[in-house]
Amino acid sequence: MGTTSMASRVFLLLLIFLSSTNLSLSLYEDQVGLMDWHQQYIGKVKGAVFHTQKSGRRRVVVSTEENVIASLDLRHGEIFWRHVLGSNDVIDGIDIALGKYVITLSSGGGILRAWNLPDGQMVWESFLEGSGASKSLLTVPTNLKVDKDNLILVFGKGSLHAISSIDGEVLWKKEIAPESVEVQQIIQPLGSDIIYVLGFFGSSQFDAYKINARNGELLKHNSATFSGGFSGEALVVSSEILVTLDSTRSKLVIISFQDGEINYQQTHISDIFGDSFGTPVLLPSKLPGVFSVKIDGAVVFIRVTGEGKLQVLDKINNVAAISDAISLSEGQQAFALIQHGDGKIHLTVKPSHDLSGDLLQESIDMDNQRGTVHKIFINNYIRTDRSHGFRALIVMEDHSLLLLQQGAIVWSREDGLASIVDVVTSELPVEKEGVSVAKVEQNLFEWLKGHILKLKGTLMLASAEDVAAIQEMRLKSFEKSKMTRDHNGFRKLLIVLTRAGKLFALHTGYGQVVWSLLLPTLRSSETCEYPTGLNIYQWQVPHHHALDENPSALVVGRCGKNSDAPGVLSIVDAYTGKEINSMAAIHSIAQVIPLPFTDSTEQRLHLLIDVNQHGHLYPRTSEAIDIFQRELTNIYWYSVEADNGIIKGHVLKSNCIQEVIDNYCFESKDIWSIVFPSDSERIIATVTRKLSEVVHTQAKAIADEDVMFKYISKNLLFVATVAPKGSGPIGTATPEESWLTVYLIDTVTGRILHRMTHHGSQGPVHAVFSENWVVYHYFNLRAHRYEMSVIEIYDQSRADNKDVWKLVLGKHNLTSPISSYSRPEVVTKSQSYFFTYSVKALAVTLTAKGITSKQVLIGTIGDQVLALDKRFLDPRRSVNPTTAEKEEGIIPLTDSLPIIPQSYVTHALKVEGLRGIATVPAKLESTTLAFAYGVDLFFTQLAPSRTYDSLTDDFSYALLLITIVALIAAIFVTWILSEKKELREKWR
Repeated sequence: MGTTSMASRVFLLLLIFLSSTNLSLSLYEDQVGLMDWHQQYIGKVKGAVFHTQKSGRRRVVVSTEENVIASLDLRHGEIFWRHVLGSNDVIDGIDIALGKYVITLSSGGGILRAWNLPDGQMVWESFLEGSGASKSLLTVPTNLKVDKDNLILVFGKGSLHAISSIDGEVLWKKEIAPESVEVQQIIQPLGSDIIYVLGFFGSSQFDAYKINARNGELLKHNSATFSGGFSGEALVVSSEILVTLDSTRSKLVIISFQDGEINYQQTHISDIFGDSFGTPVLLPSKLPGVFSVKIDGAVVFIRVTGEGKLQVLDKINNVAAISDAISLSEGQQAFALIQHGDGKIHLTVKPSHDLSGDLLQESIDMDNQRGTVHKIFINNYIRTDRSHGFRALIVMEDHSLLLLQQGAIVWSREDGLASIVDVVTSELPVEKEGVSVAKVEQNLFEWLKGHILKLKGTLMLASAEDVAAIQEMRLKSFEKSKMTRDHNGFRKLLIVLTRAGKLFALHTGYGQVVWSLLLPTLRSSETCEYPTGLNIYQWQVPHHHALDENPSALVVGRCGKNSDAPGVLSIVDAYTGKEINSMAAIHSIAQVIPLPFTDSTEQRLHLLIDVNQHGHLYPRTSEAIDIFQRELTNIYWYSVEADNGIIKGHVLKSNCIQEVIDNYCFESKDIWSIVFPSDSERIIATVTRKLSEVVHTQAKAIADEDVMFKYISKNLLFVATVAPKGSGPIGTATPEESWLTVYLIDTVTGRILHRMTHHGSQGPVHAVFSENWVVYHYFNLRAHRYEMSVIEIYDQSRADNKDVWKLVLGKHNLTSPISSYSRPEVVTKSQSYFFTYSVKALAVTLTAKGITSKQVLIGTIGDQVLALDKRFLDPRRSVNPTTAEKEEGIIPLTDSLPIIPQSYVTHALKVEGLRGIATVPAKLESTTLAFAYGVDLFFTQLAPSRTYDSLTDDFSYALLLITIVALIAAIFVTWILSEKKELREKWR
C-alpha cells in the first residue's frame, strides 16, 4: 500500500512540475510580434536639414505633411527619434541652430520649439501671439555661435518676433499685419544688425520695412506702387534684390530695395524666351544671384546682374525638381536637379557660379511605380581623395523617401503608408496540390528542429543562442508568410489606398508589401487636376471559381477638389496588382452603394450616385442591367446634407433623360426627408451597420428564462445632432447652451424609431453600430468628463414567440416577412457611463458566424487601441443584479467604464496619428483580425471569447508528448506494483 501511494505522489509531483513549467512560459513579452506587427512611418517629407558633423551620428532631420518631426539615420534610413505634433499643429518651417538644436515653427507661426538634436527631447517652447492670421516664415542665421545669444526671426500671426536661440525667450515683437501687408520675405544680411521685412500691400504696392535687429525699432518704411500689379509670389535673389511676375505673368519684375529705397525694372517674357505658349512659373529654389523659371516644360536659369539686368545662363528640359544651394567652401556653392528619362532618374550637381560645368552626373534605375520626383535635398561630404561627394534625399510622387549616393539607392522608405485613406481585405490564392518530396522533408526537418528547441526551452535547458533561435523561428514562421490561404483564415491581403493615389497590398503575416501600384487615373495631368482617391471596394470575390479567377478591387477617385468634379474608376487585380480596367472623366461621384447582387462572374453590382442624385450602374454589362432591373423596386438609399441639416430618402424612378441614351443611368425621386431646425440642431455624426456583418441569432436569452428579440435591420441609421453653440470645440459653450440629440431612423421610410437628448453635452461624437445596438462617445459639460452611451433596440412584435407550445404547434410569426413599411413595435434600452479618455475612432469586432462575444475597439487620444467587452456597455446593468442576472453574465453597475491595462491590444506600442480601425472576421469563429492605421500601422488577431475552438500557435506539442509518455509510464509502474501487492497478499 505504501509503495502504491508513493508512486501516486511521484506521479502528482511530475504533473505539478510539468504544469508549472508550462505556466512559466505563459509570458506576454516573448509573444509580442507572434500574432501582431507594428510599422512606423513619417509621411511625405516637405522639409529636410542634414547634420553630418564629424562627431556624432550622421542624420537628416525632416518635417512632413503628417506634421511629424523625425531624425533619420543616413546609413539605413531608420528613425532615431520622432514627434507627431497633431493635425492642428501644422509644421511651417524647420532648421538647425547652434549645431545642437532642431528649431521648428508650427501652428501658423504661433509655436516655436527647440528639440535636442541627439535624442529629440524638447529644450524650450515659445508661444507667439499676434493680431491675425498671416504667412509663416522662419529665419535661423547660419552664423550662430554657441557663446552668443543670437536671434531667431519668426514672422507669424501678423507680427515679427525675435527669439533667443538659447532659451526661447521673446526679446522683442513688431506688428506688421495691421497694415494689411502680405509679408513675402525676411532678410538679414550676413553680419548686419538690420532686418528687412518685404511684402505686398494689395496687388500693386510693394513695402519694405527696415528694422533694428537689437530692439525691433522701425528705422524706415518705404512703399512703391507698380502699375502692372503683382502675381503674388516673390523670390529672394540677393540681400537687396527680389524677383516676381506681374499680374498678367507676361513680365518679370526685378525689385531692388537698397537701403530701403525701392526701384522696379521689368522685362517682357518674350524678350527672354521668345514666343512661348506656356505660363511662366517661378520655382521656389534658393540659389545665390540666380532664379529659375519653368515655362513650356523647360527650366530656365537666369542671373540678375548688379545693375538689375537679366542674363540667361542655361535652359534644361524635363526638370522634375531643383534643390536649394549648399555651401561647399568659402564663396563656392552648388545645387542639384533631377531629370527623368528612359526609366531612370538623372541627378546633376552644378556649381552656382558656373552652370555650364557639372560637379556630378549620375543615372539611377527607378521603379516606375514610384512616379516622378517631387522634392530633392542635397548634402556634400569630403571623399578620401579630398574631392566633394554628394548624397541626395528625394521625395517621390508616391510619398516614398529615398537616399541616393554614388549612383545607387542607399535606402528607401515607403512613407506613403502614413496617409492611408481606405482599406479593404482580399483572400489569398488557394494552395494548389502537389508538393515535392524534398520540400516535405525540409519542412519536416524544420518542424522537428523547432519542437526540439521548444522542448529545451520548456525544460529550461535552452542556451541563450537557443532562446534567440526560438524567438527568430516564431517571428519568421514559414506558415505565417505563405502566399496561400490557411484553413483558419488568418492569412489575408490588406489592400490600402493612400493619399498619393497608390495602392499597397500588405500581407497580414508580417505586414510586408506584396505589390504596389501607382494608379494612372489618380496621377496629376492635364485631364485630371487635383486627383483625389476616395474609397476602395471589393469588386469581384470569386468563391465558385477561386482556382480560375482572381479577386479584384474597385478604386473610386475624383479629379478636382469639389464634390461635383468628374470621377475616376480603376479595377485592380488583388493578386497581381495589375490594373484590369479604368474609366476617367466620368460623372461626379457623391456616393457609392455596393449592391447585394453579383453576376455570373461574381462581380458585385455597384450603384454610383452623382451630385444630381442620378444613379449609375456598374459594371456596364447587359447581364448586370438585367439583374438590376429585376431588383429595381427594392433599392433605396439616403443622403445626408450636414450643412443644411437635411436627410433624404431616395428611390430609383426611370432612365435618365439625356441627349445620348444611357441605359445604365437612372433618375431618382425623394420619398421622404427630415429637416432639422438650424436654430437648434446641427448634424455632426451619422453611422450605419456594416453590410458584411453576420448576426448569429435574433433571440437573446435573458434572466428568468426569458427571451428578447433583437430588432435587426440593415436600414437603420444613427444620427447625432448638437445645438449650434455646442458645435465648436469643447469649452466654447456652457451646459445650458448645448445639448446632444441622437436618433435611430429607418432609411426606407424615414420613420424615427428612437430619439433621446443629452442635456449639457456636446461633440465631437464617435459612434459604432452593430447588430441591434449603437455605442457613441461624447463630452458631458456638466460633469466635465467624457461619456459613452449605449442604445439597444428590440422587436416587441415577436414577443409572443416565447410560448413553447406556440412554437411546437407552429402558431408563431418567426417566418413572417419583415418589411420596413409595417410599423414596428420596438422598445429601446439605454445607459450612459463615464469614460476616461477622448476618442479618435471606434470599431467593433466581427466574426464569421456572429456567435462570439463582441468587443468595442476604442482608439484613444493616446494613439492606442483599447478592447472593451460589450458586457460593460450593457444597458441592463444594475447596482445589485439578481442571481439569475449574475448567471447570465450581467456586471454590477458602476458610473465609469473600466480601463484594464491588459485590454490594450496595442500593448505598450502607439499607432501615432491614429485615424481608423478596420476589423475583418477570420474563418475561425473565435478570432477577428484588427488593423489600426494612422502615421503608423498595427495589425493583430483578437479572440474576444478566447480561442475556444483551436489551439494556440505556441502550444507545446513536445510538452503534451512528454505528459502522455509520463502518464503511460506511471500507469505501467502502478500496474506492476499493484500486481506485486496482490501476489504478496495471496501468499499470506
